[in-house]
Amino acid sequence: MSLAFARRLGLASILVGSLSSTALAQQQAPACGGDLGAFLEGVKAEAITKGVPAEAADRALAGAQIDEKVLSRDRAQGVFRQTFLEFSQRTVSQARLDIGRQKLKQYADVFARAEREFGVAPGVITAFWAMETDFGAVQGDFNTRNALVTLAHDCRRPELFRPQLIALTEMVQHGDLDPATNTGAWAGEIGQVQMLPEDIIAYGVDGDGDGHINVKQSAPDAILTAAKFIQSLGFRRGEPWIQEVSLPENLPWEKSGLGNEVPASEWFALGVTPRDGNTSLGNLPAALILPQGRKGPAFLTYPNFAVYLEWNQSFIYTTSAAYFATRLSGAPPYQKGTPDQGLDDSGMKALQAKLQGRGHDVGKVDGILGSGTRTAVQKEQARLGMPADGWPTATLLEAL
Repeated sequence: MSLAFARRLGLASILVGSLSSTALAQQQAPACGGDLGAFLEGVKAEAITKGVPAEAADRALAGAQIDEKVLSRDRAQGVFRQTFLEFSQRTVSQARLDIGRQKLKQYADVFARAEREFGVAPGVITAFWAMETDFGAVQGDFNTRNALVTLAHDCRRPELFRPQLIALTEMVQHGDLDPATNTGAWAGEIGQVQMLPEDIIAYGVDGDGDGHINVKQSAPDAILTAAKFIQSLGFRRGEPWIQEVSLPENLPWEKSGLGNEVPASEWFALGVTPRDGNTSLGNLPAALILPQGRKGPAFLTYPNFAVYLEWNQSFIYTTSAAYFATRLSGAPPYQKGTPDQGLDDSGMKALQAKLQGRGHDVGKVDGILGSGTRTAVQKEQARLGMPADGWPTATLLEAL
């Protein structure tokens, strides 16, 4: 599954110079849509202004085609309906944990370098490696060049994908990508940790010393490139990202949720107890998250958790990835608890409609428990005198 849209994607402007033939091509070629040949001439002209030799740009774009399967995937992206327990139990499997621990041993020197140079814990990188591609086993079978040409040519989001296509020509220039044979995800991500060309150009590291950055075949390159990228997202050396906790019966539940950070010591004083016994993190800001309400798994998130949300904006994905990283770093399995039964798709849509009717911004009524819906649920729970833990139930739906 492609994760490009959840990543940080920069916007690239088209440079226009004097009225040379290159500049004229840039001015006349469509930014998106229209004749494919004219569009590719414009991409080539822009790549040249960015320092890519014409020969490399020609090589990168020769034979490029529109891939209708990419457009089909783009128009029909799946929605995320699994609960935290469902998704995390599937993705953080014993088999993946076993393989992850083997990889940590196999590439111990590379992970040590990643932590030394970029400050990123081995478990963090390994969890992303597992969740993105099963340690490189499932990297996608779409031609990367054609995927990016398709999405840049399509006028739906050219500002996101045209810069990635320009970056791909740079990768071809450096000899790090064969445009005819390189495959990856449908939205243009490449390699064992599924990174976009711009990020590979900006943060690529030659981990195996062969003079190239090959995040598709080289595990050392992928590991170190991921580490440098994660560092760029703001990862703080030596600090935790998430910590499982046990909860007392009564808490000010309305204070739970992302965005409600207070010093961790305040949570500890309220009876929130780290399962690992480590209360030395009291000075760090922390939020209490309850993916399935107060009766399910509970975690304190620390500043490094923001990096996960930069990588992917899905709360369920990020919480699962962060939990996975703690497991690889030695933490035990979380306590499942006994969460209240959630709502099915029709129930969630009915709830969202009622919340919307009361003036809450839940976004689209789509049956997805996103951040807007969680916030609205929490506010209505508090108004109704219910524990405001943000978990929607049939009881809340009936009360509304």
